[in-house]
Amino acid sequence: MQVINDFRITLIAMNNSMHGDVRVHAVSVVVPVYGGKQSLEALVEELRQYIEPVHKSDGAAFVIAEVVLVDDCGSDGSDQIIRYLASVYPWVRPVWLSRNFGQHAATIAGMAATSSEWIVTLDEDGQHDPLDIGAMIAVATSTKSPLVYAKAINKEPHGFVRNLASRLLKRALLPLLLDRSHLGYFSSFRLVTGEAGRTVAAYASSGVYLDVALSWVARTSTTCDVLFRKELRPNSGYSSRKLMSHFLRLVVSSGTRPLRIISVGGVASFLTGSVFATTILVQKYTNGYPVVGWASLFALVLLIGGLILLTLGIIAEYVGALVRKSIGLPLYVVVNDPFVGPLNN
Repeated sequence: MQVINDFRITLIAMNNSMHGDVRVHAVSVVVPVYGGKQSLEALVEELRQYIEPVHKSDGAAFVIAEVVLVDDCGSDGSDQIIRYLASVYPWVRPVWLSRNFGQHAATIAGMAATSSEWIVTLDEDGQHDPLDIGAMIAVATSTKSPLVYAKAINKEPHGFVRNLASRLLKRALLPLLLDRSHLGYFSSFRLVTGEAGRTVAAYASSGVYLDVALSWVARTSTTCDVLFRKELRPNSGYSSRKLMSHFLRLVVSSGTRPLRIISVGGVASFLTGSVFATTILVQKYTNGYPVVGWASLFALVLLIGGLILLTLGIIAEYVGALVRKSIGLPLYVVVNDPFVGPLNN
């Protein structure tokens, strides 16, 4: 099966494959799988119609050469669905991780296993329409951008709190945290050149935020307007804890700018405190200063104390990232299928 699949990829990619007078772009689709028992089979069935060249007047011609399903060791039986799909379709390639490493690590593991000209990453829940791949490739080729993100022009199918937090992160915090102005927006539905994607997969370390890592190698990034669909599963796979973990990973992966922001905030706090202290001393020795205002003082102490704890927390995340890197914690580990591997012999 693997030989057939590799041969298929070679044929598609060879000599910039042409379909008539139209350039056909070979695409590897990477799907990190954690809780996809209810949605994965329907998604792959939808992808099946694009294994032959597809062309639309408003998008580029493309063909899906392979679908890489990365098992991130979920507990809902998704691995059984992956085995079934891999046995039915020769263009479905399973990648088995030794344990749950998280969505970004699983996506990077899938990117490392690809062979095509382009890499597209999709969520397992079916909210991303594969037909939009053609439009994303058209945007990439017209703008000469190696990285394209699908940007929802409709309301994303999540709860109010998650949508609000996502907008604040992408529109306010992201430009503040990153010193790479070309990464103005990101999402899990992304198109990247195979060269850039596999390069990131080769050197990314534990705890990296995938989109930040892509910004290190992609000279530009852009967006493509699409419609996001409703998820095929009833509940999102992300808890509040996981979303907070994603945010902290983004902060630490973004470089040293957060530390610089903390330093600037500390200097501003010191200067402001010095001005207030001077004002209080002048008033005390000129007009007297009765003992009032304990409530405002208590609130100020809480505010400054919270700022200090937040600062220490961010610094602790940096220290933790350095420790994980120094002890050699892997980003991911690929193993044989646990169902047929040595553990079952």
